[in-house]
Amino acid sequence: MPLYRFAVREGLSSEAQRAQIAKEVVRVHCGVTGAPPSFVHAFFQERTAEELPEGLAAFVLGTIRWGRTDAQKAEIVSDLKRSVASTLGLDEGEVGVVTVDIPSKWNMEGGTLLPEPGEEAAWLEAHRS
Repeated sequence: MPLYRFAVREGLSSEAQRAQIAKEVVRVHCGVTGAPPSFVHAFFQERTAEELPEGLAAFVLGTIRWGRTDAQKAEIVSDLKRSVASTLGLDEGEVGVVTVDIPSKWNMEGGTLLPEPGEEAAWLEAHRS
């Protein structure tokens, strides 16, 4: 957690572009929230144009821990939209990004419930291998 699911029009993205976008997801999410990079996950699926929201070539659904501010969420959305568009050679209007808040207690990492936002350092110390 967080999990960013990318639906991209068939044939639009290469493996290298998906890898670049995954790195950008980690950079953006961690830069905005301070979450550890190991918490961030990206999942890509190719979709036909009919399976995507009308007018979009790429759509991102990010499920993130509850407790992020509206300003943080807006920054994540705008930064990811810009990054995905740039990486795939699209106009920003062709990229949709939405975040959904999920309570920490609904998420696990390595079989353990995730901490509330801001409590990551203590959680990481307690779960150090």
